Amino acid sequence: MTVSNPFRTHRHPVNVAIHDEANAGDRMADRVMAFLGSWRFLVIQTVIVVLWIGANLWLLAQPFDPYPFILLNLAFSTQAAYAAPLILLAGNRQQLRDRLTLEHTAEEADIGEKQNEELLLGNRRILDQLEGLEQRILQLEQNILTALREEPKY
Repeated sequence: MTVSNPFRTHRHPVNVAIHDEANAGDRMADRVMAFLGSWRFLVIQTVIVVLWIGANLWLLAQPFDPYPFILLNLAFSTQAAYAAPLILLAGNRQQLRDRLTLEHTAEEADIGEKQNEELLLGNRRILDQLEGLEQRILQLEQNILTALREEPKY
């Protein structure tokens, strides 16, 4: 069930459908995927792994996660288990966004094509009227020339 956002920030219909009318789960999935796909996440995860391995090497006498770092492996597996469905959700939302964008673009193109056809029809009517006026002007010129050539009758 989607609840309309009272604080709409988008005007484009695709953005309204994707962002403003998205449910809480979709918005959360978008935020999490934006974070997981960022340099910030990569740096934080790298620092955590380096600290984890460094702490275990420094505490060789009593490491809390001895080599082959089974707890670290479990943490990565848990992270992957949650990331995979979120990646699928984000992919589905991107597919929806692409489809809505394509449909909106096609609708706008249809409107533009209809406007172009109306303009062409209007231009054709104007040209037809001009052609009629040109014929009428030529006829009037012929009448004037004929009248001037005739000898005046006094």
